[in-house]
Amino acid sequence: MLSFEKKIGMKYSVIFLSLALGSIVSSCQQKAVVATATHREVVGEVEVVPGHYGDLVEATSAISPGELVSKLSNSGTYQGKIRGIIDEVCTKKGCWFAMKLPDGNSMRVTFKDYGFFIPTNSQGFPIVLEGVAKVTETDIETLRHYAEDQGKTKQEVEAITAPKKEITFEATGVLIQDKK
Repeated sequence: MLSFEKKIGMKYSVIFLSLALGSIVSSCQQKAVVATATHREVVGEVEVVPGHYGDLVEATSAISPGELVSKLSNSGTYQGKIRGIIDEVCTKKGCWFAMKLPDGNSMRVTFKDYGFFIPTNSQGFPIVLEGVAKVTETDIETLRHYAEDQGKTKQEVEAITAPKKEITFEATGVLIQDKK
């Protein structure tokens, strides 16, 4: 049997070891939080709209919507950065937005794996986004869902009776810039 002093010594050793391991784990977790705190996660309106959402995106090398249309007509897909102005935003939680294209149509932008959203009050802000664009056919059900998100009336939603061929963009990150 262990003596009383040895039991107390072992008890304090176990406590000390537990505290030391807890401190190490805690410091690793704090570093991880700092490393991933590169974007803001929001749902709804915010006071300060400009900032990074999703992955960090630099404004350099972004193409215009006109250049995007040209690239899509040549290859069918585009992976990279594009710049533009936010035209419409999902009013429920900012889970998609639309940008105007040179022909007057809009490009719908969604976020990879719904991993982030943008503020619902970000209309009119300049934006740089990174991800993949392609020409897709959006089905009636999805178009109706988007119309509901926009706050359209029941009659407007029911008036959608055909799929729509459009340019869509799945963003991995966006940089909303200050209005000029």
